[in-house]
Parts: sequence; C-alpha cells; structure tokens
Amino acid sequence: METQSSTRRRPSLVTDLPGPRAAALIERDALALSPSFTRPYPFVMESGEGCWVTDVDGNVFLDFTAGIAVNTTGHAHPKVVEAIREQAGRFLHMSGTDFYYRQEIELAERLVVGCLPGRDARVFFTNSGAEAIEGAMKLARYATQRPNYVSFLGGFHGRTLGALSLTASKATQRRRFAPLLPSVYHVPFPSVARGISSAEAMARLDDLLATVAPAESIAAIFVEPIQGEGGYLVPPDDFLPRLRELTARHGILLVLDEVQSGMGRTGRLLAHQHWGIEPDIVCLAKGLASGMPLGAFLANAELMNWDPGSHGSTFGGNPVACVAALATLDLLEDGLTEQAGRVGAHLLEGLRQVAREFPEKVTDARGMGLMLAIELKDSGTAGALMETAFRQGLLLLPTGSRALRLCPPLVLTEEEADTGLQLLRSAL
Repeated sequence: METQSSTRRRPSLVTDLPGPRAAALIERDALALSPSFTRPYPFVMESGEGCWVTDVDGNVFLDFTAGIAVNTTGHAHPKVVEAIREQAGRFLHMSGTDFYYRQEIELAERLVVGCLPGRDARVFFTNSGAEAIEGAMKLARYATQRPNYVSFLGGFHGRTLGALSLTASKATQRRRFAPLLPSVYHVPFPSVARGISSAEAMARLDDLLATVAPAESIAAIFVEPIQGEGGYLVPPDDFLPRLRELTARHGILLVLDEVQSGMGRTGRLLAHQHWGIEPDIVCLAKGLASGMPLGAFLANAELMNWDPGSHGSTFGGNPVACVAALATLDLLEDGLTEQAGRVGAHLLEGLRQVAREFPEKVTDARGMGLMLAIELKDSGTAGALMETAFRQGLLLLPTGSRALRLCPPLVLTEEEADTGLQLLRSAL
C-alpha cells in the first residue's frame, strides 16, 4: 500500500476511455439510476489513495475533484480508515436524537472550538449540506420569528425545496419545481471576475430592504464566503465585513454556508476566517468527515435554544461519520490546513501562468488555497478542456457557466500540483 504522498507521479492509461468494464457498468447505470445525475465524462471509480484514483479497467488518474471537495484528507487515508474500522467494530448507529454517545459529543466540542472560537455555542448534526441549510433556515425563523430570507445570485445551498429556494446558481436546478418558498429574495454577489463591486451589491441589498422586503421581516441572510457552484468566486475584501455590519444593525442573522469552502480548503479551517468576521450560524458538510456523509450547523447557545422536538435527525451525527470527522480534524490541525494554503498558492501561480500562455482560451484564474478555478472563453471550450484533460489522466469538474474547478484533496503536494499543471497545459 502506498503512502499518502504517493509515488505515482504520472497517470497511467492502459485502455481506451471508457474501458470495457467501465462501459458495461455505465450501461447498467443507465437502466438503474436516476437520469438527473450530471456525469461529465465516463470515469468509473474502483479505488484510490491520496490524490490518485484507479478506474475499473486499471487506468490511473490524478484527482483534482476530491468527490466535489469532499475527500479532504485524500482517498483512503490510513488514519481515517482505521478510525472508521475501529468504530464499526463497536457500534454503527444509535440515534443522537434519542440517546447519547461520546463520539458525537467530542466532535461537537472540537467544532465549537475551531469554528466559533471563544463562544458558548451548540451544534446540530445532519447528513448533508442541504440538511444543514434547511436546519439553519428553521432555526433562523424560530429564533427571530421573522418570515423572510435573502441570498445571492450565483449561490448554491442545496436541492431540497427550502435550500433550493435560496439557490440561484443554474436555471436547470430550479426549473419545474415551482412554487418554491415565496419568502426568499436574491441580490448580486460581488466579485472582480464578474465586475460587481461590494458597493453595488450592498446598494442592491439596501434597495431591497427599503422596498419589498423591510429589514424587520428578514430572518437571515445566507451567503457563501466563496461561491462554489457559482464559479469559485472570491468577493472583495470589504464585502463580508460590510454585510456583517448591516445584518447586526438590523437584527438579521448572518448564516455562512461553508459547505464547500470549509474544513481547511482555503488555508484556514473556514473561509470566512480570512476576513475576521463572526457569523451567527455556520453550516458545514462536504469535507467534514473525509467522505463519510456528515453535515452540521453551529450557533450561539442563546440562539440555538429551541424546544426538544423542534428539530431532529435519525442518522445525523452517525458515530462512524463522527470518528471520521475527528480523524479529519486531527490531520487538518497537524498540517493539512497549512499545506492547502501553501500548495494552493503554488498551484494558483501556475494557473495564472497557464492563463498567460493561452490568452485566446483562458480568461481568468482565481481562488484561495485549494479552492481554485480556471475560466475559459465560453462553455464549449470549458467542456472540451475537461474532456481532453480526462483523456490525459486528469479529473476536473465544471463550475459556473464556463469555468473548471480544481479542488483536489488537501494532501496534494507541489510535485503533484505541477503534474496537474503539465496535464492542463497539454490538454489546452
């Protein structure tokens, strides 16, 4: 078994893509699974270690997707795997809604210290990011007794009906699901890449509060510190502090969706910590447990003070997922968060050099830590580049309307980052 740094520095493609085993499984998939899934190319997973994955035909790829920014510590990290195995031998489930167990309590304590330091806070565990958002929506209404919400154009908060009402990333995600919640309003999200300043975004928000959605009717504003599905868009440095000041002034709760940007990915445990603000509620999922299904939302004890039975979850805080999250936190604190910032800066500079080399195709390179994107001149070019990269052994995912995201596991080394850049250049 290879170490997490991995000695396989180049992809190895031994069949046409897809290979025969992959093609057969894809045919079976078409007859068994929902057609709503968005598979961008025919990769069929068999195994993985670190940043490298092998398909069912023995082809080896460098993975810059991490299961949509989920596999924080890489594929099959020995410490995470051992924690899961040990816990599975003790017990698999005992619902935290009804009973107590040490693993859930320890994880909640660790998350409060890392996510809301110095505060008397409480944690509610869920199975996913969408469930964390739904719970935060309920808590915001319960605590404020206000009916309305605000979120941002380009934002993605999930696909369940409440979370989908906040989501404003792609029309296809909302089409044919109306009516959604009628009490959600959207304003532009500021970013240099889109030519929208903080001043413009805040002016639109002020207009909203002065006209159709009075401030005293808004329970919460939901925002991603860095937009995920919207294109890996980083806001100007003054935006989140200005948003925090406005919400505090009007008694509106500020909910930060750290589902994709959290758990060390940007070089800090949570992305909003780069801007030094204090949210009212934080939502987590994706990278929280290195691949095990686990989400959470956190809030001050004074805010999360709802009655027993107000909210619950059969599987949220599953003990096996909790120990995977505890092992993940150990690894983040032992150096992976710092590594994400350091290797991410190296990779971003490489992406900017690639943009300079291919100005007729690449229009932008952006991001923080290992939450990076390369934007192409149009969606067709982005799709073609993603397909070509796959056929050269590099796994990428789309984001926004014409960008590709690079969200590899945080165990990525500079050498592996350079390999990814070489493959990207070759594909371009």
